[in-house]
Amino acid sequence: MKDILLMYARYTQRANLAVIALLDALSPEARSENRKSWYGSLLGLVLHIVGGAQYFQGMFKAVLPAVARILATAERVTLPDDKALSPSDWTVVRNACVVADQATVDLVAGLSEAELASPIPLDWYEGHPDSVPLCFLLHQLYVHGIHHRGQASQILDEMGIEHDFSGIDVEFLPKKA
Repeated sequence: MKDILLMYARYTQRANLAVIALLDALSPEARSENRKSWYGSLLGLVLHIVGGAQYFQGMFKAVLPAVARILATAERVTLPDDKALSPSDWTVVRNACVVADQATVDLVAGLSEAELASPIPLDWYEGHPDSVPLCFLLHQLYVHGIHHRGQASQILDEMGIEHDFSGIDVEFLPKKA
């Protein structure tokens, strides 16, 4: 299981970097324009993706002391508000994404199979169950990012911006020549 979770952590890292690179090429106005999505703008989606990673990481570190050490760098990154971001604020968002994704890769790489099964308390399902294995929440983190990158993909399509989010880049697939 650890190998698959690490593969998806690395995939998430590559996919988020691809989104960030596309958004780097846009003007601050284009990144912040309300696109009628739940999170408003492309910037709002990126902030939500990064904020989601930070949220999940917070759940993990509360349970496993080793996780707290791995995630210490990521938790020091504070995201700016999505209103009228300056170029330096965009740099903070971009860097926060890089730091959060690297923290997830480092986290999964450093955990044992037993730690991946560690119960993480939650209150999502009206207390039933009151906890789930850490590996389940890692899956949720990856699905969360995939879902919102899909929303970014739709917006980029509508803007006429060429990108390739049509498939999942996973390590066990043959490389394109």
